[in-house]
Amino acid sequence: MMIIPVILSGGSGTRLWPLSRKQYPKQYLSLAGDNTMLQETILRLSGLDNLADPIIVCNADHRFLVAEQCQQIDIASPTILLEPVGRNTAPAITAAALQSLKQTDDAVLLVLSADHVIQDVEAFHQAINIASQQAQAGKLATFGIVPTDANTGYGYIKASKDDVNGAHKVEEFVEKPDIKTAESYLEQGNYLWNSGMFMFKAATLIDELTTHSPEIVTSVNDAVNNAEQDLDFIRLDKQAFESSPSDSIDYALMEKSDNVVVVPLDAQWNDVGSWSALHDIGIKDNNGNVIKGDVITQDTTNTYINANHHMVATIGVDNLIIVDTPDATFIATQDKAQEVKFIVESLQADGRDEGGMHRKVCRPWGWYDSIESGEHFQVKRLHVNPGAKLSLQMHRQRAEHWVVVSGVATAINGEEILTLKKGESTYIPLGVTHALENKTSEPLEIIEVQSGTYLGEDDIVRFEDIYGRVKD
Repeated sequence: MMIIPVILSGGSGTRLWPLSRKQYPKQYLSLAGDNTMLQETILRLSGLDNLADPIIVCNADHRFLVAEQCQQIDIASPTILLEPVGRNTAPAITAAALQSLKQTDDAVLLVLSADHVIQDVEAFHQAINIASQQAQAGKLATFGIVPTDANTGYGYIKASKDDVNGAHKVEEFVEKPDIKTAESYLEQGNYLWNSGMFMFKAATLIDELTTHSPEIVTSVNDAVNNAEQDLDFIRLDKQAFESSPSDSIDYALMEKSDNVVVVPLDAQWNDVGSWSALHDIGIKDNNGNVIKGDVITQDTTNTYINANHHMVATIGVDNLIIVDTPDATFIATQDKAQEVKFIVESLQADGRDEGGMHRKVCRPWGWYDSIESGEHFQVKRLHVNPGAKLSLQMHRQRAEHWVVVSGVATAINGEEILTLKKGESTYIPLGVTHALENKTSEPLEIIEVQSGTYLGEDDIVRFEDIYGRVKD
């Protein structure tokens, strides 16, 4: 029996704006520890028996970010499934199950979200071992969080009071309740928060889905069978995947099957769905503040401050959320922090980049930071990783000037191949084919000055690319 973690990493995480954005959502950030949330999700499984490398389901735009973060924690061979469109959790999990059956017909899947915090790893492992036994017995197991309060932000699972080897038959899935109902659930003692984590055999899942939601299995099976290998990634077929109903696994299966059990989990779990949640789980100073970054406080209490870019100073404030980034600062009272979604919606409606993009943008070769811009010009700082190479490309509407700040660059500028060291530069006229490579073992830093009538990222014509982006 092999346990294959299935990590769902396709969310946009806008409730933690401005740090988490569609282009760089929360699961790829270090919010609750030294590692990113995706990395923590993988690392906390260390020590489990018969554990295989994970299957990670993510947005195609995040594929290189996922691969890089796996490499950083020595996960050499993850299976990375690329969703062409978001279709909710049922199609994503089905795709992972069908892919796992190509590896082994006896796989037990441990389905996890990439953006949860679980602080008591030992208790988590104990719950996994219980759920694994249930899965091997042909059950669909879900993990129910032992509630700590009458929370109205979660769905609930009503568990039978009969304990069978640490698991309980599920009697009912309940939508998010009002406060009075939640209080009654807490008092009764057999209601658990729905965590969105599961464990079952891949074959059991497919059999049950074929009974209860056959159209999902049909569509996703076609998407997997017609998938395209793209470097180290698997691109699910877009047309087939799009044809699948967009349903949660709860709606598509768990609420319909009579074969579902729940394993209670009391492991200091948090889905980090708000800035207030990060304050709750963070390490607090003597005044109840959670501080990240360069922060000076005076007469400040019960406040979360994340100084991601500038020094932040506060005097005489209480119960606030303060998050500073290079291009946006968010301030709210703790009880209003959830309403950040309205800010994001407003930014998106106005077509502003801050709604979904950071100033600093990750690329498979490294990253760039848009330092300054104005009419017909833009200045970027480029960081090129050792051994990385930008695509051979040209621009129809802009020229570029590269200045090496540190490292050694190998540059193609038209017919010329140049070696540029610190302080040296080259000018690339509009329409000239060019490329940039770091052949050294040290990072390369470039200042790029763009000038032209249009400076958007879509003004790139790629001819060659080691990352397979010519067809993007």
